[in-house]
Amino acid sequence: MTTPTESEPMEPLTPELLLAAYASGYFPMATSRTSKELDWFYPEKRGILPLDNFHVPRSLAKLIRKTPFTITTDAAFREVMLGCTERKSTWINDEIISLYCELHRMGFAHSVECWQEGKLAGGLYGVVLGCAFFGESMFSRTPNASRVALVYLVQLLNDKGYHLLDTQFINYHLKQFGVLEIPRAEYLDKLKKAVSEPPAENW
Repeated sequence: MTTPTESEPMEPLTPELLLAAYASGYFPMATSRTSKELDWFYPEKRGILPLDNFHVPRSLAKLIRKTPFTITTDAAFREVMLGCTERKSTWINDEIISLYCELHRMGFAHSVECWQEGKLAGGLYGVVLGCAFFGESMFSRTPNASRVALVYLVQLLNDKGYHLLDTQFINYHLKQFGVLEIPRAEYLDKLKKAVSEPPAENW
C-alpha cells in the first residue's frame, strides 16, 4: 500500500487495504456523516487500554452485578455501527459503514451489543488482527450501556488471549478505565507483536 500522511486524502479503500493500514498503524475517518471524503490518521501518540490492568469503576461494577443488560457479540453489527452515528458529529459515513460491514462478514470486525427489553441499548465495534483489537466506536441509548459493553469486551479479549486493545485516542470517557497514551514508536512495537500472533481462541 502507499503510505499516507496524517489527514492526507487516501486512495479508494478496499477491505484488504484497510487491514493493511491497521497493521501499519493507520486508520481512516470521514469528515462527517454525509461526507464522501476519507482521511488516514497516524497519531504521534496512541491510546491503549491495558488488558492486564483494566480498571472498572466501583459504581459500574456494582451496576454490572445487577445484570441490567443481555449481552451478545456479533448479533447486530450494522445496527451497532448505525447507533454510533447517533450524535451531533460523527466520522462514520456510508463508505465506512459498508467497508466495516464487509470486514465483519470476512471475520475481521466484531461487535458487542447490550440489549434491554429486546431493544438495542448500546454497544461497540472494532477490528481484529492477530491478537490486536482496534476499538472504533461505542454508543449508548440507555445510560451505561457502552460502559458495560466495554467491560464485557475486555473480559472477552483476555479470555481469548488478546494482547492489545487500541483506542486510537484518549478521552474523558476512557480515562475512568485506565487508558494510557503512548508514543507512536512504542505503539508500533506493541502492534507488530500483537498482529503477528494469533489469539488463543477465535471469535
